[in-house]
This record gives sequence, structure tokens and C-alpha cells, in this order.
Amino acid sequence: MSLPKTLAEDVARNLVMVARLIDEDPEEAYAYSRIALRLASRVAAVREAAGFAAYATQKYAEALAEFRAARRMTGSVELWPVMADCERGLGRPERAMAMAGEPEVQKLDKAGQVEMRLVAAGARRDMGQIDAAIVTLQSPELASNSIQPWTPRLRYAYADALLEAGREDEAREWFGKALEADKDGSTDASDRLAELDGVEFVDALGDDDEDETEDETVDAPEAAPGDAADQDERGDEPGKA
Repeated sequence: MSLPKTLAEDVARNLVMVARLIDEDPEEAYAYSRIALRLASRVAAVREAAGFAAYATQKYAEALAEFRAARRMTGSVELWPVMADCERGLGRPERAMAMAGEPEVQKLDKAGQVEMRLVAAGARRDMGQIDAAIVTLQSPELASNSIQPWTPRLRYAYADALLEAGREDEAREWFGKALEADKDGSTDASDRLAELDGVEFVDALGDDDEDETEDETVDAPEAAPGDAADQDERGDEPGKA
């Protein structure tokens, strides 16, 4: 709202592209975020989007700078967990742990507090404190039978920590619970369970079958005069609709 209409529309288009591409093509999303940042660096939403695009491409120092800028502009604490995770990405888990103990955490909503718990547990694991990581994840949200958006990731993180600690039976149980809650396939809990059970997935079409298929390939007859032009008219040429 603070921008002239034409400029606001240009910025909005770039932010839309960031949102569309950030999961499938983070590098391209990052490129769009840089355009938006160049056009409107004083808009908090632009700084936040630029932060997430940098975060998705593992440019953690840049992401942290953008998140800090957005927080200064808005006064909001909602970016606190991802800022702490940037500290982890920069190889500073002790800073992430310090942030987990700051008053800002108490101002987060439930989803934000769970996210902060996940980051803190990850920081513990970064420091080789696997038992402390397990304890960090033990919470009412983990024990609850209620399925929330964060439930699959929380259960998965707990299962993964248990497995690292050598508690395989418990890990299998919690990977199963994560899978039960993961209706959108946001984790690879099913693959982890299969791995624990010794199940291997193989390509149905092996190398030998591919060789046989290639041997059986029959060369296409030469096109008669005029066929190429006909193909062009039909749009059959590669790259055409």
C-alpha cells in the first residue's frame, strides 16, 4: 500500500513467483526475490520473502540479514525460529540454543513454539547432545493424539533422534506415528520404516530389460517427401504444442 500502483504491481508479481517457485525451483525463486528487493527494499513483506528465498538456497547469512530487517520493520517475533535455524546453518548451534531461551519464544503462537523446539533439538544434535535433543522434543504437543500441521514433523524428528541414540524399537514406533499423521507426504517416514524393516525398493525395469528393449527397437522408415512439412503443420515437432 505504501508504493505507487504500478510499482506495487511489479513487486507483487515478483513475490507471487517467489511463492510459486520456492519449493520446486528455489534458485529461480531467489532470482525473483532479488528483483523485488531491488524495487522495494523498504517493504517488510519483500524483506521476508527475500529471506525465505535465501534460506531455501542455503544462503543463511543473507537470509538472517533479511529476516532481521523484516523484524525491525514489523516488530513481530514470528520469524524467530527460522532466524535461529539460520544460526544453525551458519555453524553456530550455540547461538540457536541461546535464542531458544529468549523471551521472544514466549510470544510465539503454538506453531511457532513447536518450530522453535524443533530448531533447539536440531541445535542439540549439532553439538552432539543427542539425549538432550530427545528430551527437548518431549512435550505435550508430541504426546497429544490431536493431529496438527506440525505433528508429522515433530514425531519424525523425535523418531530420528531416537534412532541416532540407538533406540531402534522406539524409533520404529514413532516413525509409524509420524506416517499416520502425515497425510500430505511432508516427510519420508514410510521410507524410513521400510529401511528399518529391511525392505529394499528396486526398479521394475532393470538394466537387462532396458538393453533388451533397445535391441528390439526398430528403425523408423524414412519419411516420404513432404512429410516434414506436414509434421510442422500438425505441430508434431519437438517443443511445439
